[in-house]
Amino acid sequence: MERFAVIGMGRFGSRLAKLLTDAGAEVIAVDRRADLVESMRDDVARAVCMDATDEETLRSQGIDKVDAAVVGIGTNFEAAVLTTVLLKQMGVPRVITRATTTVRGQILLRIGADNIVNPESESADRWRTRLVAPRMIEHIELSDGFSLIQTAAPRPFVGKSLGEIDVRKNHHVQVIAVRRQAEDTDAEGRRRTHEVVISVPTAETTIQDGDVLLLIGSDKALQAFGQ
Repeated sequence: MERFAVIGMGRFGSRLAKLLTDAGAEVIAVDRRADLVESMRDDVARAVCMDATDEETLRSQGIDKVDAAVVGIGTNFEAAVLTTVLLKQMGVPRVITRATTTVRGQILLRIGADNIVNPESESADRWRTRLVAPRMIEHIELSDGFSLIQTAAPRPFVGKSLGEIDVRKNHHVQVIAVRRQAEDTDAEGRRRTHEVVISVPTAETTIQDGDVLLLIGSDKALQAFGQ
């Protein structure tokens, strides 16, 4: 089971914490405000009221051992910076930090954040997908509970045909296109790389290393496929 820390229980952080829990992850929800922490106790594995800029406190709660941490602190940029630095110094593999401006995002990336999130333009639902299904490149919601995604082809698929894989039967999703990089030679004999899109893949289409699959299906099936 993957373990995540979500620090800052505002609208974005609290929703993301609940979505990650619903996806089967173990979530530690953190905030300085006791009322916000209390409101999350029944929705996550652990809800903790503490100062996330205190390294000893972070370690005491096992946050140095999570797979990824999301710093959703929105109103105190100094606290977001200090928390991000501490998490990286403690060895957290992936730290995603909220930034309300482009300049702040650039600063956070320079001091160690692996990714920047802007809740005004990116939903908690999208980040849930990116965290629990890291191969997923893009997620487009088509209707309630039904989406289209782009995802890197799983390594076990490479060298097999779609007929052999049978994702519709085995994974309950449908492959609607395959994107891949191809090489050819221009008029002057120079090698060049370009993208090829197989828009109507057949059972005979063989998956190659580096292929990107466009899949359509229920969110539950797509999430399971991406893990």
